[in-house]
Amino acid sequence: MATTLLPQKVSRPTENWRKWLGVVPFFLFAVLFLIIPSVRLLAGSFFAVEGEFTLQNYIQLFTSETIVNAYKLSIQISAVTAIGGGIFGFLLAYSVTVGGLPKPLRSALITFSGVASNFAGVPLAFAFIATLGRAGFLTTILKEVFNVNIYEQGFSLYTFLGLSLTYMYFQFPLMVLIIAPALDGLKREWREAAENLGASSFQYWTQVAMPVLLPSILASMILLFGNAFGAYATAYALTGGRLEIVTIQIGAQIRGDVFHNPGLGYAMAMGMVVIMAVSLAGYSWLQSKTERWLK
Repeated sequence: MATTLLPQKVSRPTENWRKWLGVVPFFLFAVLFLIIPSVRLLAGSFFAVEGEFTLQNYIQLFTSETIVNAYKLSIQISAVTAIGGGIFGFLLAYSVTVGGLPKPLRSALITFSGVASNFAGVPLAFAFIATLGRAGFLTTILKEVFNVNIYEQGFSLYTFLGLSLTYMYFQFPLMVLIIAPALDGLKREWREAAENLGASSFQYWTQVAMPVLLPSILASMILLFGNAFGAYATAYALTGGRLEIVTIQIGAQIRGDVFHNPGLGYAMAMGMVVIMAVSLAGYSWLQSKTERWLK
């Protein structure tokens, strides 16, 4: 029996170029706003104010008490808000995905999370000042109605606690958006199999669901850490630079009149790049662990 050979389609050079046209804007954006600025940061970090080559900028990252404390403060705020936002966001996401709450509530929460996770900077700082500042409406209500002055009790919006609380506003909605698909990925068959074997709800969550979700939860918290670690406008608008986190220190070095040393600011920025790169590497590794189960 004769076999009919179908002619194979030969790809033309013009067709190959058309396939790449869609990603040209992405590569252009990456080169202009990621690669070129990163190269400029790296190159500028090796020069002193006078313009000569130096390694002193990187030495100061480890020897200057102010810079070391700035990194410590940024890491502490980022870790606290990542853990707090991760736990609170996970509980909210659980409630609207597998917790049995009405579906319209899920749509409302996801919509709010999408908006709130991008609400930051000066508007967020002003909103918290108007709410929890010394003359904020919530502060006034607590003082006049309940006779509780939170500022006399030691609270201040312009301290570590206040800034962490402000960051939580955009941290937990981001956690909801990230972890909700992972919760949706839990297969119903796993719970049914566990129940058929006599497992309780607590045993199912501790021995089946949480081991599967834990890498995704940790990966999401790493993203929250990076999200808070790179924040600048919210902290500066809220505290006026009184909390010397690393992003505010970088701004003072690059644009300040007193602490004007762009090379040192670039070196501090490269330190942030290293920390963010380690965070993203950890996120990618944890995500690869989760994808094996949630496909």
